[in-house]
Amino acid sequence: MYEPVRTSRLFEQVAHQIEQRILEGDLIWGDQLPSERDLSRQFQVSRTVIREAIKALAQKGLIEIHSGRGTFITNDTSLAVRNSLHLMIQLGGQERTLDLMQVREILEPEIAALAASQIEPEHLARMQDCLDVMDETLDPDVWTSADLEFHTILAEATGNPLIPQIINAIMDLLREQRIRIGLAKGGPERGQLHHKRILKAVAQHDPEAARKTMRDHLLQVRQDTESATRSAFEFDAFKKDEDEILRKHIWQLHQKQKGEVE
Repeated sequence: MYEPVRTSRLFEQVAHQIEQRILEGDLIWGDQLPSERDLSRQFQVSRTVIREAIKALAQKGLIEIHSGRGTFITNDTSLAVRNSLHLMIQLGGQERTLDLMQVREILEPEIAALAASQIEPEHLARMQDCLDVMDETLDPDVWTSADLEFHTILAEATGNPLIPQIINAIMDLLREQRIRIGLAKGGPERGQLHHKRILKAVAQHDPEAARKTMRDHLLQVRQDTESATRSAFEFDAFKKDEDEILRKHIWQLHQKQKGEVE
């Protein structure tokens, strides 16, 4: 099973041993890890060390912790990608968000073209379900989740298991950007129009049309994002001016009342 560890940063070595068992196939998706107490006994370390090791593995997307049920092996490697990209965005700010948009513009037209050449009816049906949700919902969060699912299914249709992991991570980090598009007048409607054109192109197994419609969609996304960002900035500036006028009005009113009292 596991070997006792007796060096500094014990939790890293505990995590490494568990990770190796996952990579070698000894532990597979859905397997439950032993309890914290049992792992502590097997590794001959404190339960604090085990907790730190479990936390490190969860951050890598290798395990999921379910309160009251236990800790399970998972295959959510997109979580690791998402965490890494999220850190880069936090360090780089708005500039890194624009970089992520550019990554989408490079990857997704080719994803659409590849998917169009081999997409299955099951993928098409699921993408249509996403369109139906976006047509019917008034909830921005529901719309955004369906949008994410639409693009993820298209990535799955390529047959390359790495592509949906990458796209899922990128799209999730751009969630705020996609909600912001809802602030642009007609943004969701334009997005839906492009989604339907993409679905039609891939359903017809036309890679060139799929590539073009995805490029058009991402151009629309960029334009609507810039428009929404400008609107938000102008609204903030207006609110600041409005607040300043209100403060001056209140000050003048106080001065007038003060003069009347004197």
